Amino acid sequence: MTQIADILKLADEAQQQNRDAVLATVVRTEGSAYRRAGAMMLILEDGRTVGMISGGCLEPHITKRAFWLTRDGANVQVYQTGDDIGYTDDGRAKPASEDDLLSEAKASQNEANEDWYDDLRYETDELNFGLGCNGRVHVLFERLKTAMSVLNLIRQVRTTQQPATIATLIRAGSARDSHTKNADYLPIATRLDLDAYVNSGKITSLGDSSETAQAWPDNKTSMLVNTVKTLAQYPLEDKNTEYVFIEHDGESTQWLIQSVQPQIRLLICGAGDDVIPLVTMAKLQDWHVSVIDSRPRYATRLRFVQADIVMQLPLDATDELLELSDNAAVALMSHSLTQDRTRLATLLEHADRYRYIGQLGPRYRTERLINEISATKSDPSVLETGIEKLHYPIGYKLGGDGPEALALGIIAQINAVMYGKARSTQSDIRSGATDKAVSQV
Repeated sequence: MTQIADILKLADEAQQQNRDAVLATVVRTEGSAYRRAGAMMLILEDGRTVGMISGGCLEPHITKRAFWLTRDGANVQVYQTGDDIGYTDDGRAKPASEDDLLSEAKASQNEANEDWYDDLRYETDELNFGLGCNGRVHVLFERLKTAMSVLNLIRQVRTTQQPATIATLIRAGSARDSHTKNADYLPIATRLDLDAYVNSGKITSLGDSSETAQAWPDNKTSMLVNTVKTLAQYPLEDKNTEYVFIEHDGESTQWLIQSVQPQIRLLICGAGDDVIPLVTMAKLQDWHVSVIDSRPRYATRLRFVQADIVMQLPLDATDELLELSDNAAVALMSHSLTQDRTRLATLLEHADRYRYIGQLGPRYRTERLINEISATKSDPSVLETGIEKLHYPIGYKLGGDGPEALALGIIAQINAVMYGKARSTQSDIRSGATDKAVSQV
């Protein structure tokens, strides 16, 4: 989640100053959309904002209307960005065709029926911005008091590095009467703690230790139990969000399931001048950045003011090195054979600790390091997994010259690996299946 650090900071400031705010969260997208579900924007009552839920097209409108929209509580608005969407006689945007909507429902739930179409039709009958993007963006608006539960959860995930799974109520009502009020249901923006249900069987809302089932009307309890069971078993597969329709005894609810993930962590072994732009680019993406070096004159806070951790770490501090590398991307770029050899030897033998590892320098230099490290092992096969995982020379060859171009290539490669979009593996590179690697010094 980019910009989340600024959102958390501004939310804390608003609370300290006793100012109200509105959190706008993308909960669903259809067609082309600039941001995905989970993107957030915080609007303070004094006009300050942080975060983006589109490419800047919706933000001015949302900033003006956020407090008015939440005057009666949290709700979802749908914004259409297509320039080819028709209009009714009264000037309102027409919904998508019945066939399109039913196809979408089938893709989401594999059990579409006509009742869901009635629900969908109401959801999509909203504002049209005619931007030419031909998409729809569903946005949840809620006041800060309600939103703090999810913001606190995000803060917890960032601190503990442990992901969390929640489900947010987007809409509830009768499938046959799309204008049914929500009075008989949990409030919109109620967030269920799916991890708590999986671990203990309790149905609780985020930030509330009491059982949420107690707040649900007696005649709806079985619906809530059925809903939570379904949500807890829903496979996210390779996605962090999913929009889910659930129908039970003629009543329907619509939910956003989210797997809240920790920040990407970047460990940079080496504190030369070429590390400075890498730190800057990583922080622009809200990564957690650690910089270590065995040389005290390099690893100083004055040189890396943006980094989260700057540490002079001795070469024999293997436990600390492995702890910093946990679930992280590791960039080895000290320009020192001794440092790189020692750090690389430890990391190659513990390839299960990190998600990415890259070595700066030309290919022959890294292969020399690997050979020297292998010669010290009674069983060199312990390095095989790490060597397969190792990217060398580090980063993509994107063109350009200098530390900034190098940093851009490293950031691109780490992003690709972290999000499963990597262009190649080390075996591909060695077999010549990819572009010739760039020489690095």
